[in-house]
Amino acid sequence: MKIEQLYTGCLAQGAYYIESEGEVAIIDPLREIQQYIDKAKDSNAKIKYILETHFHADFVSGHVDLAKETGATIVFGPGATTEYDIHTAKDGEELKLGNVTIKVLHTPGHTLESATYLLIDEDGKDHAIFSGDTLFLGDVGRPDLAIKSDLTKEDLAAMLFDSLRNKIMPLADDVIVYPAHGAGSACGKNLSKETVGVLGEQKKTNYALREDMTKAEFVKEVLDGIAPPPQYFAKNAMMNKMGYDAFDTVLKTGNVALNPEAFEAMANHESALVLDVRTQADFIKGHIPNSIFIGLNGGFAPWVGALIKDIKQPIVLVVPEGKSEEAVTRLSRVGYDNTLGYLEGGLEAWKKAGKDVETLDSISAEELAKRANENSVNILDVRKDGEYLSSHIVDAQHLSLDYINEKMSEVSKDKTYYVHCAGGYRSVIAASILKARGYDKLIDVAGGFGAIQNTDLKTTDFVCPTTL
Repeated sequence: MKIEQLYTGCLAQGAYYIESEGEVAIIDPLREIQQYIDKAKDSNAKIKYILETHFHADFVSGHVDLAKETGATIVFGPGATTEYDIHTAKDGEELKLGNVTIKVLHTPGHTLESATYLLIDEDGKDHAIFSGDTLFLGDVGRPDLAIKSDLTKEDLAAMLFDSLRNKIMPLADDVIVYPAHGAGSACGKNLSKETVGVLGEQKKTNYALREDMTKAEFVKEVLDGIAPPPQYFAKNAMMNKMGYDAFDTVLKTGNVALNPEAFEAMANHESALVLDVRTQADFIKGHIPNSIFIGLNGGFAPWVGALIKDIKQPIVLVVPEGKSEEAVTRLSRVGYDNTLGYLEGGLEAWKKAGKDVETLDSISAEELAKRANENSVNILDVRKDGEYLSSHIVDAQHLSLDYINEKMSEVSKDKTYYVHCAGGYRSVIAASILKARGYDKLIDVAGGFGAIQNTDLKTTDFVCPTTL
């Protein structure tokens, strides 16, 4: 048999390709499905099953399109209902794939229909689990994402405790764990950067699998410190449940070159958001007025989902040359399917057409320290809560980028702010959003807190984030 993890760093998401004797199962596929079709074709194999571990909230799965293209059966765990044809598996049901068997373990808790797929090899030995968001390396799935459920997060956490103890922990220590996510995903609190592990190691090191842990302790610890889910999660989950437009259609309508006049008309008359996905350095040097920066070279899709509230928002793109298809694709991964085109020729074409261009002031951390030593300055820290609490510039104002749309009133339009994050990506996102809302006294701090720590600016004592 063949097992391949197909990991997408931007989403911190793992899809899986399993092949045995010419038959293939794909687990938790991404929206762009051609990669799976090509992989099976190269092996002269046929995709038989599309196994979904649950209704994903953090990305739009490719299961619907992949089933249409290949005739494969979409499989969900017990209790799942959809607007398209699926096979709703029973707990303990076995699916044959060539010479191997995939056993469905119903593991509710993250969501009600969550399933873990146990791969049993040709010799009948338990080989691996594909645990979805039930079990991560170092963590477990958040229990607050059930769609239209009257169950509380405490109820779901209690279910997760039972699922882990009754279905997963009894398995042998040498069983391989293939989770749906790694570090960077908002589906858990403190996921490991590793993307493959073994169950025995998790039993020893994962706080949620302690042998002496009571259900009450589990519920408390799993829920402690869990941040509210990003606003797009529920919308993606519903798309995965109800269905969506074909990815090829989204790409065809979104990957359209627009000259500056057509681009401007889209922004003005179609109320399209101008989304600049170039590097932060390029945005700082020059950008279209009122455009929002979220660069492809960072956590692009999750930040789009967190910050653009309307998933149906019309979008026009400013992209690096040759990156328009990638941008449309990555937007579609989180359900933003209403891209109307991109600026042909980029910002240079915009300038040549005589259109207005703005810049963003940016200084080094050393220059910030110099100015702060000479005069009182207003520093705006846009890192996450845990990063700020771990260590920050004394007297800095904190406004996490995650909540900038809700808490923008805490920033004064009359003050000049020096904006920083950890490295320089998020601060430019924050500055672009504030600028588009009329805040024009903003200065980006290049290099962020990483560079600030090398200056004489006074910071609070470091506190390990895992203790917060």
